[in-house]
Amino acid sequence: MEPEIAVALLALLGTLGGSFFGVLASNKLTNFRIEELEKKVEKHNNLVERMALVEASAKSAHKRLDELHEEKE
Repeated sequence: MEPEIAVALLALLGTLGGSFFGVLASNKLTNFRIEELEKKVEKHNNLVERMALVEASAKSAHKRLDELHEEKE
C-alpha cells in the first residue's frame, strides 16, 4: 500500500472518530441541559400550584374578616 493512501485512510479514520465522539459529547451536554430545564419547570409548576392555594386561602380569610366586620356593626 502506498504511503499516501495509508495517510489518507488514517486521516479519514481520525476525522470520523473525532466527529463521532464530538456528536456524543454534544448529545450528552444537550441531555444534561434538558434535564436541568425540566427540574426548573417542575419547581415553577409547584410554585404556581402553591400560589393558587394561597390565593384561595387568602380569599377565604378575607371573606371571614368581612363577615366578622359585618357582625360587629
